[in-house]
Amino acid sequence: MIKIVADNKIPFLAGALEGVAQVEYLPGAEITRNHLLDADALITRTRTKCNRDLLEGTSVRFIASATIGYDHIDTDFCREKGIGWTNAPGCNSSSVEQYMVSSLLWLASHRNIDLRTLSLGVIGVGNVGSKVARAAGALGMKVLLNDPPRERTEGSDDFVSLEELKEQSDIISLHVPLNKGGLDNTEHLVNREFLTHLKSGAILINTSRGAVVDEAALLEGIRSGKLSDVILDVYITEPIINQELLEALTLATPHIAGYSLDGKANGTSMSVQAISRFFSLGLDDWFPATMPVPENPEVLADASESDLYELLWEVYNQSYDVSSDDQNLRNTPDRFEILRGDYPFRREPTAYAVRLFQGYPEIREILEGLGFDVLSDQCM
Repeated sequence: MIKIVADNKIPFLAGALEGVAQVEYLPGAEITRNHLLDADALITRTRTKCNRDLLEGTSVRFIASATIGYDHIDTDFCREKGIGWTNAPGCNSSSVEQYMVSSLLWLASHRNIDLRTLSLGVIGVGNVGSKVARAAGALGMKVLLNDPPRERTEGSDDFVSLEELKEQSDIISLHVPLNKGGLDNTEHLVNREFLTHLKSGAILINTSRGAVVDEAALLEGIRSGKLSDVILDVYITEPIINQELLEALTLATPHIAGYSLDGKANGTSMSVQAISRFFSLGLDDWFPATMPVPENPEVLADASESDLYELLWEVYNQSYDVSSDDQNLRNTPDRFEILRGDYPFRREPTAYAVRLFQGYPEIREILEGLGFDVLSDQCM
């Protein structure tokens, strides 16, 4: 029977592999080389740095990361040592979409702006960026797409240059991997030069990786008024956050954009299935047997007297209110890791139904475009 060491904060994993493997659960940041000396596989998140120091001399043959990103895995070392690895691309893309929609609707509600008059620039149009672009379209926004690797492969019809995106976007959202150097470098992509080409009063949102943004330049951009609002979920030095930056941000959250239960279930299942295929364990189609149901899965909404964005915010924050995570982080910034590790129950809009009163077709179409089931017998 193979031995697997697993991060103890990966949800739904306990009990999944015990029938076919010996599994040891440990805090991800505390996993050491000694724990892996006789382990065949490792199931991890981003807090475990899978490099030479951790893996040299161990019996690990396969690493499964239940995350989209894989910059915590030294892929060159794994290749050198013949260690297989996998991540979970797209697993939490709908969760990040949910975070972005909540952020956009918060801005519409609290900044009194009509999203239908604004352009959203999406940098990085992979699994996440594509869903964010679709959701923004459902909200009536004009969407500009920038993705050089995809443009080189698919042509330029659906994409704009970075320069054009910077000049025309009212809001810019980052959904790129962290590439250090090379043709598609994204480290400090947002720097002083980048900011000089933005519209005055532009809004920036980053849910990708902290190092994609030069935080010193970002702080200057906020203080100068070049940026009217900045929303960050990731930081260069996390779990430590620059306090001056934190105070200057419009919304700040502890790297939880992708932390819906739906996204976590997807990431866990992809890891279990990958381990199963590698070691022939017979769990190639495994998925959590049950998903918790929201306490109030039916949302009541009366559209007869509400402004569109007031209504959408009222409905959407029943599934997720980004400002609650912002407040939790501001209250206890020193508990960044605890806020992530003990993150509360959060389901995506597909787990909810909206009973809409006095709703006209446009509202129903928007809500369905955002993932909700709209109960048609109450639509008028």
